[in-house]
Amino acid sequence: MSTAEVVPEVTGRQILALAGWLLLCFGAAAFGGLFMPGDWYGSLKKPAWNPPGWVFGPVWTALYTMMAVAAWLVWRRGGFAEQRRPLAVFLGQLALNAAWTPLFFGLRRPGLAFAEIVLLWLAVGATLVMFRPVSRVAAWLLAPYLAWVSFAAALNFTLWRMNS
Repeated sequence: MSTAEVVPEVTGRQILALAGWLLLCFGAAAFGGLFMPGDWYGSLKKPAWNPPGWVFGPVWTALYTMMAVAAWLVWRRGGFAEQRRPLAVFLGQLALNAAWTPLFFGLRRPGLAFAEIVLLWLAVGATLVMFRPVSRVAAWLLAPYLAWVSFAAALNFTLWRMNS
């Protein structure tokens, strides 16, 4: 017996849905783009392991793409009618994802942003767990995102403590 997932045929509607998930995920990214790091962030004390600025664009581009594909794979297994709970949790984590940047860079509140990123980490983990029974591929696509949010939480905490 094969453990490979049975994949429904890709239709025009499904391609449009994938485009919709991509637009939704990159819309969250665009919202974050309204709150740029600026001089305030440049003036913060940072740990030696703080990545250079150029790393964030490629990493987040890959992560938002994988998030969109993961949501689409789950959606393909019955749409919102059958996957309401895992997709609702996904949308919740996406909202938390979008909220972090205004808290950290916009309000300049690293402590509040840290509390929020802990909630984001929990929400990403819950999404991964809820996606797994529907699509193992979708769950695995979220694993790098969970790893990056773990790293980002550690960095957020360190920046907060170094600069408070």
